[in-house]
Amino acid sequence: MFILLILLGIVAGVTAGFFGVGGGLIFSPILYFLFTGFGVESPVSWTVGTALFCTFTAAVSSSIQQRSERNFYWKEGIMLGVFGAFGVYFGKTIVTSPYYTEDVFVSLFVMMLVFVAILFYRKSQSTVTLQVQPGKLTAFKMIIAGFLGGLVASLAGVGGGIVLVPVMNLLYRIPIGKTVSMSSLAIVLISFSGWMQYAFFTDGLAGITDYTIGFVDFGTSLPLIMGAFAGGILGVKLNQNVKGSKVQLGFSIMVIIIAISMIWSLF
Repeated sequence: MFILLILLGIVAGVTAGFFGVGGGLIFSPILYFLFTGFGVESPVSWTVGTALFCTFTAAVSSSIQQRSERNFYWKEGIMLGVFGAFGVYFGKTIVTSPYYTEDVFVSLFVMMLVFVAILFYRKSQSTVTLQVQPGKLTAFKMIIAGFLGGLVASLAGVGGGIVLVPVMNLLYRIPIGKTVSMSSLAIVLISFSGWMQYAFFTDGLAGITDYTIGFVDFGTSLPLIMGAFAGGILGVKLNQNVKGSKVQLGFSIMVIIIAISMIWSLF
């Protein structure tokens, strides 16, 4: 089991590093298949809580890298993360309710995957770079972006970057470099708040391993994280030898395959 989880983590790390995406987008499907496959009760809550812990460790590493490159925005990142924590709370309330079934979770996650696939596909086909005037990031805009990021993070077990980056870069017109940096720090706070809230939501349910707190299965997540860190290094190196447009197109195809697999698991 331990070796299997490390191998799955390596796959997740290579994928995340190669395509340049957050680990949550890869961790959540893997954990969902694991928890449903082992027949644990409330597999969606276990998936989200454990995936947020995995995402937290990946986000810390990303933020350290951003800090070392002097591309760091403390104030904006922390504000986004704090507002995101409120979104996480509302999302957790929904996930732990009897109405958030596996069908609802898979449907939401699949819609999110399709949205990401379309974005990457359009980017891979585009040869035009638009020069627009950078926008201004006000407190109100940060409240909206942070809350939505935290809400989606809690509902899907991802870091929230899937919302933060498009909203700030495409809608608010914040330069992509600054957007990614702020998002990385915000995801640290959002994912930390997320897995802590799921950890302290206890109802006596058993996970896959005995090393659990609330809805966070550390015995499952830690081997995944170990493999992901090793795989991430390899993924980044592989990415450097492939044309960017092909990477984006490949990611779109991979995301659609994951979406189909998750839909298939419901039948």
